[in-house]
Amino acid sequence: MERAEKREFVTELNEVFKASGSVVVAHYAGVTVAQMNDFRSKMRAAGGTVKVAKNRLAKIALQGTESEGIVDLFKGQTLIAYSVDPITAPKVVMEFAKTNDKVVVLGGAMGSTTLTADAVKSLATLPSLDELRAKLLGMIQTPATRIASVVAAPASQLARVFAAYAKKDEAA
Repeated sequence: MERAEKREFVTELNEVFKASGSVVVAHYAGVTVAQMNDFRSKMRAAGGTVKVAKNRLAKIALQGTESEGIVDLFKGQTLIAYSVDPITAPKVVMEFAKTNDKVVVLGGAMGSTTLTADAVKSLATLPSLDELRAKLLGMIQTPATRIASVVAAPASQLARVFAAYAKKDEAA
């Protein structure tokens, strides 16, 4: 890589660290090219990206970002997985790590919060943003239907009472 390419790469990676919802750092020693391509395609389909970067360049790119606390994770063969949605990158990395024991999650960052490997695992178990929105919408709609049935119930009961009095008056 030439010096200009390195500068451009560092600038691009710096923007990635600033804009990403979450960043996951993992070791990938022993992963085949086919497995890595499969991993990249799964991440791309979910809305994230996987990059293999030189540790020195990644450390330079981290300077001046909120994720600067993960500098110590860049030792050995590391890859960076990131996404705008904070849940996507950890979820896809953990799913891939389950099927491939050569991928070892080291940690990551979510904004200014530095994540350990266990924190990345627990973040991966959370539902995605779309799932949370669907659950929230369901929770909002349920009380509305209950309120409608409760409000309608007294009216229907009153109608039955009036009908009963009307029948009583007719009979009398």
